[in-house]
Amino acid sequence: MAVLTSISQEALTAVGPRAVGFRQTARELISLTKPRITLMVVLTAAGGMWLAPGAAASVTIAVALGALAMVVSGANALNCWLERDSDRLMRRTAVRSLPAKRLSPTPALLFGLVLGFAAVPILWLAVNPLTALLGALSLFIYVCIYTPMKQMTWVALLIGAVPGAMPPLMGWTAVTGSIDLPGLVLFGVMFIWQIPHFLAIATFRREEYEAAGLVVLPSVHGDRAARYHSLFWTALLLPVSLALTFLGVAGWFYFAAALVMGGHFFYTAVAAVRSPAGDTKWSRRVFFSSIAYLPVVFAIMMADAG
Repeated sequence: MAVLTSISQEALTAVGPRAVGFRQTARELISLTKPRITLMVVLTAAGGMWLAPGAAASVTIAVALGALAMVVSGANALNCWLERDSDRLMRRTAVRSLPAKRLSPTPALLFGLVLGFAAVPILWLAVNPLTALLGALSLFIYVCIYTPMKQMTWVALLIGAVPGAMPPLMGWTAVTGSIDLPGLVLFGVMFIWQIPHFLAIATFRREEYEAAGLVVLPSVHGDRAARYHSLFWTALLLPVSLALTFLGVAGWFYFAAALVMGGHFFYTAVAAVRSPAGDTKWSRRVFFSSIAYLPVVFAIMMADAG
């Protein structure tokens, strides 16, 4: 019995670290996908599917959402790989797997490439070519244009908002197979929402971005410019979001909710413009207002679909 116990302990000692190492690597790879962001993106795509006219098979819907999650996850992983050096210079991102050296760059790169390149043909074959092309375009813009552009100009924010706004449009095209005006409005809502949201983050984390060599609007043109940009985009968000009711894809209950939530978002931007110079508390108020806006509006949009 003593011999068997000794052999068992040796076997566990040999296998245990390997198993633990595999689980740890898997966790670190999953963290590269930024799961919370990916989940939010998938939910907005589901909103586009729900609002789209016609019907799609449940298998098609599941495959489309899964492949879209792969596109987003792959883009996020490749973004983490490309920015691993600058991430070390920011307190918020220094704890990520690559800058903290809990994961080596090569598996991270391969993981991102496999996810991204596998997702596009899945969308092409199992959903439709248009949705696959939109997915490929999103992946290319995010990884090849937006990510390197962040170190050159604050306009990268506008470029990065394009792939960020693509999921609800892809959800629409997954069902309809075409790009229609309501789908473009959904794209517009997501595109516009991102601008004040990320301007707020860039304002209260400006020093971190500057230390990492990333160019943001508050650093280039100052706090006042960031406030007025936030005001402009939150004002534009109101009519764009309300248009879904007049296009017949969302009801009047949604209209009221979008008016209230959009009005509050706009009000925080107005208050930001009026707040004293040098006061950056406005950016956190705009940020939290943006965080509240998106899930509430999309949830009510889906509940009150036309």
